[in-house]
Amino acid sequence: MEITSQMNNNNGSARKKDTNDAKENLWSEILADVQNQGSTKLPSNKSVLVLGDNASGKTTLIAKLQGVEDPKKGSGLEYAYIDVRDEYRDDLTRLGVWVLDGDPGHSNLLKFALNESNYAHTLVILTVSMTSPWSWLDQLRNWMKVLADHVDHLKIDSDERQESRQRLVTAWQNYCETGDHLDPSSPIKRTVRMPSVDDEDVLPLPDGAFTTNIGLDMVVVVTKTDYMTTLEKEYDYKDEHFDFMQQWIRRFCLQHGASLFYTSVKEDKNCDLLYKYLTHRIYDLPFRTPALVVEKDAVLIPSGWDNMNKISILHENMQTCKPDDYYTDVITAPPTRKTVSNREVEVQTEDEQAFLARQQQLLMQGQSPSSRGESPMRTPTGPKSTPRTPIDGKLNSGTPGGEGVLANFFNSLLNKKAGSPGGGNPNAAASPRSMNGTVDISDKSAMRSDAAAELDRLTRNVKKEMDFTQTDC
Repeated sequence: MEITSQMNNNNGSARKKDTNDAKENLWSEILADVQNQGSTKLPSNKSVLVLGDNASGKTTLIAKLQGVEDPKKGSGLEYAYIDVRDEYRDDLTRLGVWVLDGDPGHSNLLKFALNESNYAHTLVILTVSMTSPWSWLDQLRNWMKVLADHVDHLKIDSDERQESRQRLVTAWQNYCETGDHLDPSSPIKRTVRMPSVDDEDVLPLPDGAFTTNIGLDMVVVVTKTDYMTTLEKEYDYKDEHFDFMQQWIRRFCLQHGASLFYTSVKEDKNCDLLYKYLTHRIYDLPFRTPALVVEKDAVLIPSGWDNMNKISILHENMQTCKPDDYYTDVITAPPTRKTVSNREVEVQTEDEQAFLARQQQLLMQGQSPSSRGESPMRTPTGPKSTPRTPIDGKLNSGTPGGEGVLANFFNSLLNKKAGSPGGGNPNAAASPRSMNGTVDISDKSAMRSDAAAELDRLTRNVKKEMDFTQTDC
C-alpha cells in the first residue's frame, strides 16, 4: 500500500510539473509573438522611383495614390510620400516617392533617388500613356536603358546584386493567387501555386521570363486608359489593335519580371488596386485580387502570374497583324497635321513725329497729304477718284457721277463772259487770276452778274416749258 501510494504521489507530481511546463511554454510563446510583432513594424526606409516621359501622367498618378485632388507639377526630381497603414498591427509609415522629369537632361539626378544605400529597398514604376501608344516601344526601351546603365555604375557588392536578383526570381516562383474572397462558382479562373519548403520543388521560370534582371522590383503602369474611346473614334482602332498592344507590353513585362497595371485617374480605374499592390510588394501586406484581363482598359497582371501560353490567347483575335510583327509597323504614329496660318501681314507703324514731319513737307510743297501711299491694310472698294483741278481749271473727264457734271456747269457759269448766249463758248478765256491761283477782287462782281444772268435765263426757259405744256393740254 505504501508503495502504491508513493507511486500515485509521484504521478501527481509529474502531471503537475507537465502542467507548469505547458503554462511556461504558453507564456513563452505569447512573449515571443509580442516580440516578433514589435520587430515587424512597417519599415521607414522604403521608396518608389517613378520614370516616364513628360505627359505620361506620373504626377497625376502619384497624387491619386496620395489622395491629393490638385497635384502640383514640378521639374527635375520631385519628392513626395504616401501614407501606408497596416490595419492589422495598427501601424503607420510613409513611403517615399521620387518622380524624375521626362527630360533626358535630368537623368543625372537619378543618383539622389537611387543609390547604394536604398538599392535593395526601392521599387520602380515605369509609366506610358494610352494617349500615344505608338511611342511605347521607344519610351520603355529608353527608360530601361537609362535605369540599367545607372544601376551598373552603382558601387554595390556583387553578392548584394545577386541576392536582390534571386529575391525577385523566388517571389515570382512562389507567387500564389489565393482568391479566397471569390465565390467558388465565379467565372474568373485562378491558379494556385503554394510555396514549397524544398527549393528543389519550386516551379521553374516560364519561357521568356527574367531575360533581363537588374535586381529591382518593377511595375509597368499604362495611364489614361479612358483615351481608348478616342483612339477608336478618331484613329479607327479596333479590338485587335488593343490586343496587339496588350500582348506586346505583357511580353515586355515578362522579360523584365515586372507587373502590369492599366489605370485611369479620370475614371478611377485600378488606382486603389495599384496602391494595395505596392504595399503588398514593398511591405508584404495582403493582396487578394486576382489577375484581371477581361476589361481591356483595366488590365491587372501581378508579377508571377503571366506566361506565354496565357498571352497567346490574345493572338486569336488578330486578323490583320501577327504577334511577331514589329510594334511600330502595327501601331503607327498618326500623320502630323500641318496648321494653316491665317495671320495677316504684320504692319509696322510709323513714328508719330516722322509722320507729322512728312505731312508738313507735303503741305509746304503744295501737295495734298492724301497723296501718300495707301495703307497696306486697306483694300480698294471702287475706282480711285481723280484729283480735280482748281475751280478755274479743266476738270478731268473721268470724274464719276453727277458731281462732275455740276462742277462743269458751274465752272462754265463762272467762266462765261457778260452778254454771251446761254451755251457759253468753251474756248473762252478764263477769268483773270492772281499769281497765287485765287480770283482777283475786281473780277468778283463780274462773276456774280454772270451767274445771276444765267440763273435768270434758266428760270425763263423753265417757265416757257411749263406754259407750253399747259397749252397742249
